[in-house]
Amino acid sequence: MKLPFTTYDVFTSRKLAGNPLAIVEDADALTTGQMQTIAREFNLSETIFVRAPQDAANTASVRIFFPTAEIPFAGHPTIGCAIHLAAKKYKEGCSFETEIRLEEVAGLVPVKVSRIGDVPRAQFTAPVVPFAVDHPLPTVGEVARALGLAVSDIGFDGHGPGLFEGGPRFFYVPLNSRGALARAKPHEPHWSAMVSAMDIGNAYLYARGGDGADTSFRARMYAPGDGIPEDPATGSATALLAAQLLAAEKLADGTHRFKLEQGYEMGRPSDLWLEADVAGAKLSAVRVAGQAVQIMSGVLEI
Repeated sequence: MKLPFTTYDVFTSRKLAGNPLAIVEDADALTTGQMQTIAREFNLSETIFVRAPQDAANTASVRIFFPTAEIPFAGHPTIGCAIHLAAKKYKEGCSFETEIRLEEVAGLVPVKVSRIGDVPRAQFTAPVVPFAVDHPLPTVGEVARALGLAVSDIGFDGHGPGLFEGGPRFFYVPLNSRGALARAKPHEPHWSAMVSAMDIGNAYLYARGGDGADTSFRARMYAPGDGIPEDPATGSATALLAAQLLAAEKLADGTHRFKLEQGYEMGRPSDLWLEADVAGAKLSAVRVAGQAVQIMSGVLEI
């Protein structure tokens, strides 16, 4: 069996930055076990497999894998795959605007894709509006020990640790300085004790500001138990961040826009854009946008 594949760097406009992604097409005949093995072979944070849609009104059915497990939804595979499928429909260099509809395990994900100039941009609407998880949270001291930080580094203004779900689940840790964000990393055995108590494998850390004057927050995301020591860009965690920001900043009704930087500390700078619609003091929709550039293509022989 021969299957075409392409890799992209996602949430960036330049090559060898952002978050790498492998896209495997014509994957209808692959078993779940084969997909997982191929994802381990690529050994990127995520690999997405493209199949024929179940509904002809949609573009494709996709499945997304960590090196260690399948996940129901992820942001950078959604952005990268949508840009790739859209670009195949148009001549190189031509401007376009279209919608790609991806059937993911978490639900249908519509993605608006446009290209004006060289680098295309995509924006997806999250399939699940994120919500708070009713689960005991670790103490600030436990969080600090798990990240090798002082208790005084954790939290700022109205921001405190939070646990939210929207397909995947993420634990959010606000830090009061970019210096603390730069120093933070998992420290065992405290890290494993903290995340296992919440039945997750990750923590998303963020602090105000960034290199760009228009950046709202700088972030880092660790998930070593999922085979991702640090993720350069996490679109799904960015989407769920909307719920954390709603709770921490008491967002007013309307549409709120935030620019996020991630991956800068690990040499893979990524830029993500978050939009959150609030109505009646509740989230009604969440969107995440970014760019992507193709790196390589080839054929898998299975």
